[in-house]
Amino acid sequence: MSKKILVVEDDADIASIEVDFLEIEGYQVTALADGLEGYQAALTNQFQLILLDLMLPGMSGFEICKQIRDKVDVPIIMVTAKTEEIDKLRGLGLGADDYIAKPFSPTELVARVKANLAQYDRIKAHAAGPAVNESQDTIKKGPITINPKTHRVFLNKQEVILKHREYELLLFLMENAEMVFSKEELYEKIWGFDAIGDLRTVAVHINRLREKIEKDPSNPQHLQTVWGAGYRFAP
Repeated sequence: MSKKILVVEDDADIASIEVDFLEIEGYQVTALADGLEGYQAALTNQFQLILLDLMLPGMSGFEICKQIRDKVDVPIIMVTAKTEEIDKLRGLGLGADDYIAKPFSPTELVARVKANLAQYDRIKAHAAGPAVNESQDTIKKGPITINPKTHRVFLNKQEVILKHREYELLLFLMENAEMVFSKEELYEKIWGFDAIGDLRTVAVHINRLREKIEKDPSNPQHLQTVWGAGYRFAP
């Protein structure tokens, strides 16, 4: 069955390009031009990915993302003409998984959609695996424990709820504890693209993880920045 994608975009020309190229790839696409209608459609949980413009009538993309992020567990890609760094960081901070700025090439758009869907499917496949004993098949580093088969994360035996990109990033760093990875390496590994995205996405997700697993996010003990080189996980 083909994947269903929700496009919320008030520019008719851009929406038409998105719909045409995604339908060529075999996706079922629903396009809406009003933010409130997009919000209501997203809450139906009928879609496997959401392409969300930021500047919308009725309800902004920022507000939509904020309101649906904890209710709808699918990739959200923000698509906008805004290029200011603060807007990118704000969108990612609200829970968007990726960001693409107008003008964009249809090829890049399709590549982003495919990579986000593939990554999400892989994570869901792990989470849907057979039940296992939480004491087995786990990765434990310091106070943090991950069970890849159940997709669950614990901090000092208390479960921490992570979004799928946060989970993948933490899992990869813990599996490669003490190794330093650049933003480019992490972006390619976790987001599945080769240097076509915004590397600030990595920093935003690191910061979101720190807020959830670090005792003092401003002075992280585990998700460490190695200045001039990248990031590493220290047990």
